[in-house]
Amino acid sequence: MESTTTSDTPVQSAADGAVLWITLNRPDRLNAVNRALYDALTLEVRRADAEPAIRCIVITGAGRAFCAGADLKAHADGVKPERDRRQYARAAQRANRALQRCGRPVIAAVNGAAVGAGLELALSCDFIVVADDAKLRLPELALGTFFGGGIAHTLPQRIGLARAKQLLFLGDFFTGSEAATLGLAYAAVPTLAVHDAARALAGRLARLAPIPVRLAKRLLDRAPLMGRSAVMRSEERALATCMGTRDWAEGVAAHREKREPRYVGE
Repeated sequence: MESTTTSDTPVQSAADGAVLWITLNRPDRLNAVNRALYDALTLEVRRADAEPAIRCIVITGAGRAFCAGADLKAHADGVKPERDRRQYARAAQRANRALQRCGRPVIAAVNGAAVGAGLELALSCDFIVVADDAKLRLPELALGTFFGGGIAHTLPQRIGLARAKQLLFLGDFFTGSEAATLGLAYAAVPTLAVHDAARALAGRLARLAPIPVRLAKRLLDRAPLMGRSAVMRSEERALATCMGTRDWAEGVAAHREKREPRYVGE
């Protein structure tokens, strides 16, 4: 996949083998989100999801932050017309849904602060590798605004309703290490090790067979809203699908021959 981004675009993308790195690229604003960044991120994730050569995506931030949340400077000129407010909110939700619905595993490499909308983007990814001293916060209610990105669904599911209310209502800062303890992050590592840790994780994920990964991600995200019987029927269909693929046969052969499998996505 060839990158179509440039140094002055709100996001940059670059392929590293089967892994696409997408960088939020507003370092002068600590990568704070605006409509242009949301739209560009949505486009890049959707493009990657349509590219067979890409097996995993990593999202990170340029400079010293992952994403400082909404660009409040852009909102400083007073209340905007309802049409503009709705368009901005929809752009935010589209970006988060693109990450959530992507058929590839998505890793957030949180190299610095992730606040508000920035933490929502990270939590829309499948895995978070975070700097242990990164400052994280969900301050929307404290600022008189509202959260997004499906947080009302995601956060209680991951850490329980009481703790989710604590983070959302009080809006206190917490660290990357605390996020890992809470179960919000896959790993908390020193800042300089974030990209290397994300790269190692992405390498493992990119070596998996794409078809069962896509089916597993879709089912795991939907399962909490389904009954047990419906989940089991979905598992049955997914297993039957996978057993008809070349990658199934390759996985069985590799296990028998005691070698690494070479999956092709068919």
